[in-house]
Amino acid sequence: MASEEQQLQRKRASKQPPPGVSVAPDPALKPFERNLLRNPNPEGVNISEPAPPLTLPRAAWNPLDPKGIFKGWQVSIEPLEADKAEVAPKSVLPRYSWCVKQQHIDLVAEGFWEELLDSYQPNFTVMDWYENSKLADSVYELHVRLLGADRATVMGEFHHVAHEGEQDGQENKNWHHVSHVFQRYGAGLRYVHFLHKAKEVEMPAGFLRTRVTDSSVSAQLRD
Repeated sequence: MASEEQQLQRKRASKQPPPGVSVAPDPALKPFERNLLRNPNPEGVNISEPAPPLTLPRAAWNPLDPKGIFKGWQVSIEPLEADKAEVAPKSVLPRYSWCVKQQHIDLVAEGFWEELLDSYQPNFTVMDWYENSKLADSVYELHVRLLGADRATVMGEFHHVAHEGEQDGQENKNWHHVSHVFQRYGAGLRYVHFLHKAKEVEMPAGFLRTRVTDSSVSAQLRD
């Protein structure tokens, strides 16, 4: 007779819902154990290596979509408060801002069905990596919300704001890893809103930026 651990491994391998939950309406979508974010590494940087140097002249840099690589993301620029003030003319450099990238994940469209989300409530794991750019004391933020069908009701949320010295004690000094697991969030989940912010600065010679890579949102069967 198979042990409990063997049964769990088989359940994970099959990526099927547990007993008592109906079969997926469209099994071909295979919603479990895959990245639900689109274009999770738009800049192609590798966490096993330092991010390549990047200083671009103003004329060569479109901050809203450099080289058209951010397909799937909603991108915006959020000037820091000092930049918004009238006492800080646009000609004054350096000038700091956030590059904000976000996505809404429609869980039903990705293959999850209402019974599974409401009754079984699979775990959702969020992960992200950001560059230790040292452009400021805080160079990165992550904000993830679980939302109901109206896209306004918040059923769970996770927030991470980077701070100076966060890299201390980390094996990889060039990149920092952030993760969180959502569990037992209640019935009604239909969307995941993923938003991260990376600090950038405009210098006389061009732009310096904080890169982000390997962003992911995935679902797992509970143990």
